[in-house]
Amino acid sequence: QVCLVPFQKITSQRHNKSLSSFSFNPFCSVLYLYCCFKMSKITNRPRRNRKSACIRNLIRETVLTPGNLVLPLFVHDKDESVAIESMPGCMRMCIDDIVKTTETAYNLGVSGVALFPKIPDDLKDSVATESWNEDGLLPRTVKAIKEKVPGILVITDVAMDPYSSDGHDGFVLENGEIDNDKTLEILGKMALCQANAGSDVIAPSDMMDGRVAYIRNALDSKGYTNVLIGSYTVKYCSSFYGPFRNALDSAPRGGDKKTYQMDPANVKEAVREIQLDEEEGADWIMVKPGMPYLDVVKVASQTTSLPIAIYHVSGEFAMLKAASANGWVDYDSCLLETLLCMRRAGASIIFTYGAIDAARLLQKNNNNNNNNDNTN
Repeated sequence: QVCLVPFQKITSQRHNKSLSSFSFNPFCSVLYLYCCFKMSKITNRPRRNRKSACIRNLIRETVLTPGNLVLPLFVHDKDESVAIESMPGCMRMCIDDIVKTTETAYNLGVSGVALFPKIPDDLKDSVATESWNEDGLLPRTVKAIKEKVPGILVITDVAMDPYSSDGHDGFVLENGEIDNDKTLEILGKMALCQANAGSDVIAPSDMMDGRVAYIRNALDSKGYTNVLIGSYTVKYCSSFYGPFRNALDSAPRGGDKKTYQMDPANVKEAVREIQLDEEEGADWIMVKPGMPYLDVVKVASQTTSLPIAIYHVSGEFAMLKAASANGWVDYDSCLLETLLCMRRAGASIIFTYGAIDAARLLQKNNNNNNNNDNTN
């Protein structure tokens, strides 16, 4: 009879009757009991699809493998490798150590390495002459890798900043402006030098207008029709690049990069850049930085059928390392979660300084899943 009280109260109030004068209502009691029964019977239980590792594996929508990863590496022309303070675990490496690290990555299933040279100041000038030196640091590094680890993908960066005395991605005029079209000539020479050394993927990161078409034409004219262009299509003017610039000493000597890198507030502009690079002959496009721009990655995946790369940049990596060093997060699990989220957003290629760490963790997790596939 206690179950009937709500109905008694509601009915009595509707009909302005007192509870003391309200009589038993069989219809209300049946209706109430039916409602209670329906509320207590859960027909949809999503947890059933999570109850074992085998089920979770079957329905998993996104999969991260070492084959999705590219390892960025810093090379310098010295006999020993040097730690980069702002990027724990990363080094400016000599060529021998670059080759050894590349071999380790390849044996773990990592698909590629992206090379970034630290050029001495005395070799820098306003037109980045060292960038097309066939005997320069980068070409020698590419050749050394291809000799020892021929199966791995070698990706080389095309931009003036590592070689420029001005620290900008393009040629700087006397008034401080960037000369877009003069820069294209320099980028073309740089790309041909890298392709001649054996680079598999030319990766223009400069954000000059028309550079993909210019580089594609330059490569094709010399017979490099099978060399890919992995364009840094959507590269934002971000504050997350700091540790990278420290590693290469490539920060602008004056001004900033806002006239060529994208405004972090914009996403429609990204769509335009993607469409242009696709028309000009890019083989894949990149969004940079990573985690703060996953919405842009999703838009990119809905805009183009080209493969999408994402760069888990130095600032993101350094933050993860710093938080881990302070005991605030677990590096291993957060690294894998970060990379998985990038895959889920639509990226199939992930540049990350944690590529070797992630590959080892994925290998370990795969072995554990095979041994414990009934874990609840």
